[in-house]
Amino acid sequence: MSVAILRSRAQIGVEAPPVTIEVFLSGGLPKFSIVGLPETAVRESKDRVRGAISSSGFKFPQERITVSLGPAEMRKTGGRFDLPIALGILAAQKLVPGYAFATHEFYGELALNGDIRPVAGILPAALMADRAAHALIVPRGNTAEATIAARRVFAADSLLQVTAHLNGSTPIAPAEPDSPPACSPGGPDLAEVRGQPLARRALEIAAAGRHNILLVGPPGTGKSMLACRLPGILPPLSHDEAIEAAAVKSVLGQRLDPERWRTPPFRAPHHTASAVALVGGGTDPRPGEISRAHNGVLFLDELPEFNRHVLEVLREPLESGTITISRAGGQADFPARFQLVAAMNPCPCGYLGDPRGDCRCSADRIRAYRARISGPLLDRIDIHVQVQRPPKEALLPTARPGEPSAAVAHRVLEARAMQLARAGVCNAELGGERLYDVVDAEPAAWRLLEEAIDRFAMSARAYVRVQRVARTIADLEGSRRVRAKHVGEALGLRYLDRRVDMPVG
Repeated sequence: MSVAILRSRAQIGVEAPPVTIEVFLSGGLPKFSIVGLPETAVRESKDRVRGAISSSGFKFPQERITVSLGPAEMRKTGGRFDLPIALGILAAQKLVPGYAFATHEFYGELALNGDIRPVAGILPAALMADRAAHALIVPRGNTAEATIAARRVFAADSLLQVTAHLNGSTPIAPAEPDSPPACSPGGPDLAEVRGQPLARRALEIAAAGRHNILLVGPPGTGKSMLACRLPGILPPLSHDEAIEAAAVKSVLGQRLDPERWRTPPFRAPHHTASAVALVGGGTDPRPGEISRAHNGVLFLDELPEFNRHVLEVLREPLESGTITISRAGGQADFPARFQLVAAMNPCPCGYLGDPRGDCRCSADRIRAYRARISGPLLDRIDIHVQVQRPPKEALLPTARPGEPSAAVAHRVLEARAMQLARAGVCNAELGGERLYDVVDAEPAAWRLLEEAIDRFAMSARAYVRVQRVARTIADLEGSRRVRAKHVGEALGLRYLDRRVDMPVG
């Protein structure tokens, strides 16, 4: 009888709890069994492991093989345990020394010819392994994400290469980490947006304070064009933020792009997306669009066309920055701290207030259309701005281009640095007593805000969000205190809060 014990990690959401792989060889009729709540892909590893060991020139044992994946009450998914199971069988036969098992973790799916294939979710596992001071042996295809998170990584192509490394005959050189650039290549430029001073200003304020924004305007006014240029004026992600965003991609099995890993994610799901597609879910919970947009931008075009139930599930993650997916077999937490950018028409036909359109929508139809967006969700959007059709002179080839993204991004970066130095968070995340200390408004600004509460019937949440936006406007101006003009501009950026009769075309 012989036992081998190895280390690996499971994947639950973006967490990587430790898993102990115990391989026990005993007498009796040949049988290969895996215990410890393995799902289908793990149970099928028996055939992959048998083929890989035989193809690598080793004799598969004709004994009773029992593989235990602990802890027993945690479900194990995927093919990541193939490599440690195969090594455990070889170690139990004394074909591979087990002295390195206590300080190493092993990951990889085995092909029948002994090659090691990449697996999903290596980045979260590498983070936890590095904290435990463990070295990793991973598939070659997972090298980039593993080396970003861990200091000692060994990348292998085959089972035979790993056994040669453990035997000391052909050691594998430690993988060298890539050095991703601090600045990523640019995307669409704001210089291409012409004749939209108010919308451009609102976009700059939203970027500076990380505020959610809703663009309201007729078709063809550039709402989507503006939204797609928001990532280009946002500051690059910090190292920790980039790691968090990359961890979500890793769980989904997406490869890391070192050239763009500090670029804020931008996701734009279609309005036919289901609630599961948007927030995540499934029998084996997977992240949805809001988690894919973590530390970046989620753009919802044609906002009222989304199913209302789908939109309502955004309310909790907009406040908490996380989403919990609960299923009968357990639950998984996914990060979901995103900046919401939405766009909509002002009325069902789209041409309300457009001098070049002919809107014949009744006031009741307009109210019903806007009522597809609930008040609680609208309260969570800091800025809603009216986007007008640009004058034709701005569209001529001879017209001057707009201010480029680089110039706007510089102002945004300075304002964001002020916020982080002052409170450690962006203005959009300020709350409680700290908000009043940070706002530091002049008496005239408070009076204007109090008048607006009664005039526009503002909710308490909207009242707080106006203060945050006003603080961001003051930061962009370099003002220590919030003045009445800053509050006035913040109130002007609450287009849908105005309790006035809606014009009918």
